[in-house]
Amino acid sequence: MKTNKILVSAFALSIAIASITSCSSDSGSSLPPIGGYNNADEVAASSLKAYWPLDGNGKETVSNTSPSSTVATTYVTGVKGQAANFNSGYMAYPEITALNSTSGSVSISCWVKVSNNKANPSAVSTTSPIFSLTRTGEAFGNLNLMAETHGLVTSDSIQMKGVFRIKKPDGTEFGGDAVNMIKQEAWMDATHTWAANKIGGQWAHVVYVYDGPTATNKIYVNGAKISNSAWEVRNGGAAFPLNHFLPTRPVIGALETVVNGTNVDTWNAALKGGVDELRIYDKTLTTAEIGALYELELAGR
Repeated sequence: MKTNKILVSAFALSIAIASITSCSSDSGSSLPPIGGYNNADEVAASSLKAYWPLDGNGKETVSNTSPSSTVATTYVTGVKGQAANFNSGYMAYPEITALNSTSGSVSISCWVKVSNNKANPSAVSTTSPIFSLTRTGEAFGNLNLMAETHGLVTSDSIQMKGVFRIKKPDGTEFGGDAVNMIKQEAWMDATHTWAANKIGGQWAHVVYVYDGPTATNKIYVNGAKISNSAWEVRNGGAAFPLNHFLPTRPVIGALETVVNGTNVDTWNAALKGGVDELRIYDKTLTTAEIGALYELELAGR
């Protein structure tokens, strides 16, 4: 009889454990993949060259590099954990070896929160730099991502711009940009599309890509392409791989001449806004990968 009671108790215990396990599974402890990925770290993982989570510090986690200079930077609640908040501030870094050379293509992915930087149509318009891979003595570096006002529309209308400066074999420069127009201008023809980019004052996922084999650069916001097709293709669409001017170093929140104290341009100022989850890839992210990054990081994954 004693043996039977022990067996019954053991059976009841196994039923209880199975029930608890089942309930745990049903409660969503194992989340379904998004775009085939469990978290953002899995997206194009083999091509990730630099990553700034910005969770309470400015450390770049792939190379374990901390900023050499931090100005007017604090940390606030971001899209995923904490984010860096700049009050006309920036973080400048020493050279990161992995960013000196490229496959010829690149993608910059991040979350940004900026406000319209022009109070009225006659006010001075300043840029809002997000990321720059610098070039010695020049405001615009090898790669630059920024927000700015272009023809005041509303306080939440922001123009996003990606700018590249490539070193030619003879040492001279080949450059261009990708941009979204937020207001129809009198000079625009059918190729110059425009749409107000309503992301001022709120977190938005921004991706800038440069594709070396086609010399094409594009900008995406919240998973959708927003750049004007009239300026996306350069060099007639013929290949023009990235080749950096060296030395170069990453800066979050400012362009090089602001960091080195030589800036004389009224439009060139440090960032007022937030940056979160900054990632640099040595490839052109696909639209599917960009969409997955947006949805995963928005979900805190």
